[in-house]
Amino acid sequence: MIELSAALELLFQTVSGSASVAAASSAGAGSRGPALGVERVSLDRAAGRVLAEDVRATVPVPLHDYSAMDGYAVDSADLVGGGPWTLPVVGQCRTGHPTALFQRGGAVRIFTGAALPAGANAVVMQENTTAEADAVVVRQAVRPGENVRRAGEDLRAGDVALARGTRLSGFQVALLATVDRAEVLVARAPRVGVLCTGDELRPAGNPGGPGLAESNGVALVALARQLGGEAARAPLLADDAVATRRALQQAASSYDVVLTVGGVSVGDHDLVRPTLVELGAEIVFAKVAIRPGKPVLLARLGGAWILGLPGNPASALVTFAFLGAPLLRALQGDREPLAEKRSLRLTSAFRQNPGRLGLYRGRTVGAEVEILSNQASGASTAMAWGNCFVLVPADVRELGAGDAVEVVLHAEL
Repeated sequence: MIELSAALELLFQTVSGSASVAAASSAGAGSRGPALGVERVSLDRAAGRVLAEDVRATVPVPLHDYSAMDGYAVDSADLVGGGPWTLPVVGQCRTGHPTALFQRGGAVRIFTGAALPAGANAVVMQENTTAEADAVVVRQAVRPGENVRRAGEDLRAGDVALARGTRLSGFQVALLATVDRAEVLVARAPRVGVLCTGDELRPAGNPGGPGLAESNGVALVALARQLGGEAARAPLLADDAVATRRALQQAASSYDVVLTVGGVSVGDHDLVRPTLVELGAEIVFAKVAIRPGKPVLLARLGGAWILGLPGNPASALVTFAFLGAPLLRALQGDREPLAEKRSLRLTSAFRQNPGRLGLYRGRTVGAEVEILSNQASGASTAMAWGNCFVLVPADVRELGAGDAVEVVLHAEL
């Protein structure tokens, strides 16, 4: 049984050859590029993907000096003495229209985003003026550059707008459009297959029916898609050695990543690990010192990564959050494959049996965090009602109200 940090180190080594977790999080597990190749996509398909190129500005951003306010473009040197000053209005500047000519001693009506006319060096806010026929009364002087955004203030020509390995959201896509990119090179989306095992399972939708409604598969598909993967569920797999062998072989030949659920412990009907060994898979690690989720394993079978998750719902989703999410991020060359940790204070005292890192379901309450009461590995409620994981070190037995703990938000996975 190994520590979570050691498991992550082995994971990153397997995917990209990173020397350590520290290197993966600082230099970036994606510093060697995507493990699965690249593809070019349009901006409307880029959100959720990972850049596989440095995107540079080809021209300054903004391209011209422009007004940050509605008001009047002036030469600040014309506003001397005690004021107010009356200046003739000699033109108008609007976005998307030719820039008006500026005359020293005059003012140009200007609107937010319009290019500053040559000769003007500041903008007087409309609120500090009074319009009078063909003139404007300026009640407050301005400094050179006031209310003006300079050309190249955001990016100079040649500057890196977004670096390779950046995980794209709508905010990054907006910047890509700003630098006039219609499409970008991104890591190929990992193909993820989810294989849920167990005689006791049945599809959801038959309340009161025999067996247990299977919940892990649909959750893992949704999470994998949020992480940039193309995910699908295989048919439910019974506890049968022949069927397990066939399903693993087929999944390994069809997907980049196979998430198995159940069958990784040491029971008589836990068939996934022995079948992987029989098939000649390389076991990267098995059993991680975490609570819940100890039986988790990572293996390579052919060209596929196999992440074997425990069968209990909370255990499966917790282990996916801390091992599956970094795996999918690293495969895409993400520069920051590990979720950010933050420090919050506990709302109330908490006790655990030491020996394994506790990954407890919690909910943030302002600047504090509450560890939810139901931490059973088979309970789905705390996963759904919480919004974070609270990390309690393996050597800690008891924490008091107000003690600081590390927290990972669900939204940051």
